[in-house]
Amino acid sequence: MRLPLFIANRYLLAKKSHNLINIITWISILGISVGSFALIVVLSAFNGLEKVISSMNNRLTPDLQISAVKGKTIDLTSFPLGQLEDIQGVEYVIPTITEDALFRANDKQHIGQVKGVGLEYQNIDRLKEIISGDGTLVLSDEDEHDFAVPGAGVAWYLGINAYNPYAMVRIYVPKRGNASLMSLENSFNSDVLTVRSVFSTEQEQDEKLVLVPFDMLSELLEYEDKATNVEVFVVPNSDIKKVKKSVAAVIGADYAVKNQQEQQETLYRIMRSEKWAVYVILTFILILATFNVVGSLSMLMIDKRKDTEILKSMGADNRLIKKIFLNEGLLISVAGGVIGLLLGIILVLLQQQFGFVKFGTGGNYVVDAYPVLLKLKDVLLIFATILVVGCTSAFLTVRHALRKSDLSSQ
Repeated sequence: MRLPLFIANRYLLAKKSHNLINIITWISILGISVGSFALIVVLSAFNGLEKVISSMNNRLTPDLQISAVKGKTIDLTSFPLGQLEDIQGVEYVIPTITEDALFRANDKQHIGQVKGVGLEYQNIDRLKEIISGDGTLVLSDEDEHDFAVPGAGVAWYLGINAYNPYAMVRIYVPKRGNASLMSLENSFNSDVLTVRSVFSTEQEQDEKLVLVPFDMLSELLEYEDKATNVEVFVVPNSDIKKVKKSVAAVIGADYAVKNQQEQQETLYRIMRSEKWAVYVILTFILILATFNVVGSLSMLMIDKRKDTEILKSMGADNRLIKKIFLNEGLLISVAGGVIGLLLGIILVLLQQQFGFVKFGTGGNYVVDAYPVLLKLKDVLLIFATILVVGCTSAFLTVRHALRKSDLSSQ
């Protein structure tokens, strides 16, 4: 062990001549422990919330979404659907149409979006998790009857009960070409569909989206061989980045391809911003806790003045003395940081495993216990923050104390 670190370690563990210095040192360690504990717990809580929200959104969001760089629609007659289906890792390639719409049912109306999807949607396993009842997504039956699948929020606004065999919804979409503002019939195309099921996922989608068969909506919008997007669903556990790269190579520069995070860029940006805002706030609290380290280190340097004089008489220079107290400040910070991180990690792992912090009874929650997710990069970031804050405070304290000592000795 290097001499400065050895002496600093002895100073940390040995009893000081004044008991107050011991108390302040342990208060310093405790303050940094609390700060690091709060950082790891709060960041893990944000990670857990992000995971839950992402899992809810991603059930209905395709793995990859293709849209035209210019214009609103994609011409399916020239689009390489077959080539995309041949890419390794691709499970489904489904053209879709999304358009603003007016929904009416039970003398109620609601404005949202109607999404026309291919019948392959009925075979996608993860979509079955968001469908009410028996989990069956019904867009069309053997008799070629078309059905609408509204979000739970849309169904609530319109008073639709999916268990009612006579539940129906009328869909209005803007008419292309010669539309008349004076007549509802001449301004919109409309159709009535039976509702057999309702999906429930993230609130924003639940309150605006209604799924219908692609061919039905294409005819209603007078789209001939056109789609607004092409959705790609990949085989589970496939490399999304690799599949995206292959898709982009096939479709060329005229089309843009986005993964799930890019499709919901605003949502993810908000969640990240909130997480890092909290990180900055708690880091400021950690900085305030290091004032105890400054006080402890300053008093220790005064207490050990006789020792430093002995070391100087033995040939030690100011550089060695400076290293001793820099190591002392760093040891205090590291000790507090390690204790806080260990306690925080244990708490987070216990919450992940047993979920003892509940949301409470009487509420209809997506998960019963508060979600947390421990990430190694957060642990490393917090430890690095503690090192930076501890080194900076120790350096400034020691430099100021030694400069003052030098001036007083002149």
